[in-house]
Amino acid sequence: MKITVIGGGSTYTPELVEGLAALPIGELVLMDPDAGRLEVVGSMARRMFAGAGHPGWVRWTTDLDDAVDGATAVLLQLRVGGQRARHRDETWPLECGLVGQETTGPGGLAKALRTVPAVLRIAERARALAPGAWIVDFTNPVGIVTRALLDAGHRAVGLCNVAIGFQRLFAGLYGCAPGELAVDHVGLNHLTWERAAWVGGVDVLPALLAEHGPALAAETELPLELMRGLGVVPSYYLRFFYAHDQVLAEQIDRPTRAEEVMALEEKLLAMYPGLDAKPALLEERGGAHYSTAAVGLLESLLGDRGDTQVVNVRNDGTLPFLADSAVIEVPSRITAAGPVPLPVRPVEPLFAGLVGHVSAYEELALDAALRGGRARVEAALLAHPLVGRYDLARGLADRLVAANHAYLPWAA
Repeated sequence: MKITVIGGGSTYTPELVEGLAALPIGELVLMDPDAGRLEVVGSMARRMFAGAGHPGWVRWTTDLDDAVDGATAVLLQLRVGGQRARHRDETWPLECGLVGQETTGPGGLAKALRTVPAVLRIAERARALAPGAWIVDFTNPVGIVTRALLDAGHRAVGLCNVAIGFQRLFAGLYGCAPGELAVDHVGLNHLTWERAAWVGGVDVLPALLAEHGPALAAETELPLELMRGLGVVPSYYLRFFYAHDQVLAEQIDRPTRAEEVMALEEKLLAMYPGLDAKPALLEERGGAHYSTAAVGLLESLLGDRGDTQVVNVRNDGTLPFLADSAVIEVPSRITAAGPVPLPVRPVEPLFAGLVGHVSAYEELALDAALRGGRARVEAALLAHPLVGRYDLARGLADRLVAANHAYLPWAA
């Protein structure tokens, strides 16, 4: 079995490699255009496999065709433009009074415009050189990228760590094994709510909110009274909607997350040549439980296990207020044929309204990413619930195009 990781030079890769070492992989290939980082991370990955007693061969390459040729699965974790592009996404929206974030709002649209064409080029090479390979997308914005892949006919699944993170948090607070607890997780990528936590057929979420409210509030950075009033635990990303002005004030007074990550990456890359196991410092990089989620998904796709996991998947009537072509994030049954979303109980109007609004934006964002044009960028911004004003959308469109013209052929 050959597993390929696109974006393998990421400082996050050792987290993923630790999980992949549990799979019967014959060949693990890390691909990245940055040869220097790739050498550092690849060498560490090889030592990690050896330290785990894994017989698989780890190698790295800057050649895409070499990386995907004959792959069983291709994992995408790329970042077009690197952390410097992320820094811009997190700063120019502030000029218009909006939060700067890499997946939510105007910054998320900029990332989608840069990312979708690159991902589709990779997927086309994989289709030509590895027919039947599964494409697992971690690359943000996961919902938009996954929809682009599915619309183009690729065997693709989108994966996020929010649901598995809550599952493990809830299980730890309740005092049970993670596998004993199932979450009622519903929405779009980075726009989800945990509406129940089932243990043995009993919803323990009300008890968790009552007994462990402060811990849950600290995790989401949202008011406890909001969660108790709604009876749900929103994902951290709902903070950009529910507490927008507070987040904006915080962002103006502190370094961007991109600046923090760049400083952290410098330290990690200096450490990696002497390591054969991931350091504790890597936890600050983010992405907790991605490795666990990725391994579980691969095992089910390749082993036809038929278990339930939360993934990004085509709606196909699951949420009746959305188009069938929309991509949603819900519990799904995973087999060798791919994920199938499980039935979802009706979504409350308070949540459904925002989901519908953002899903419409995502459709327009994908259209802008595929066909280009400033007018399409402006339309997507106008449709976003954090924008929604014509003059604001115009100003944001100008800033977005100016900050990303090097990655947008139609803007050159």
